[in-house]
Amino acid sequence: MTELMKWFDSRRSPMDLIERLFEGDAGSSAIRVEELVDGNTLVVRAELPGIDPDKDVDVSVADGVLTIKAERQEKSEHKDKDGYRSEFRYGSFVRRLPLPGGVQQNDVTASYKDGLLEVRAPLPAQTQEPAAAKVPVTRG
Repeated sequence: MTELMKWFDSRRSPMDLIERLFEGDAGSSAIRVEELVDGNTLVVRAELPGIDPDKDVDVSVADGVLTIKAERQEKSEHKDKDGYRSEFRYGSFVRRLPLPGGVQQNDVTASYKDGLLEVRAPLPAQTQEPAAAKVPVTRG
């Protein structure tokens, strides 16, 4: 049941739900991420092994959504006296994650080390939400 509830996470955009439906949540074309809060900072870690972060990764924030795009191109060749073998692995990957309200896009930072991209977004100070109020129901 918890797996099913992930599909209906209220913070996910309809586009993310459609992408997850067609790609599969753990499919080979998905960027796997973990989200956590460290003090007053949202931390998103994405697995991106075997890429050059200077030319293969694009991290952007627009309209309250964090977008991580990556492209991988790997080629290996094996030559010997009996033959030649070449293998290619390539593809584009994208992951979009909604950010909490009030996150300032200019404060978001990203770093890459050992195949792990880490994006940090300072969370705005929590404002006291008004207590729930009972709404009377009238007969029509």
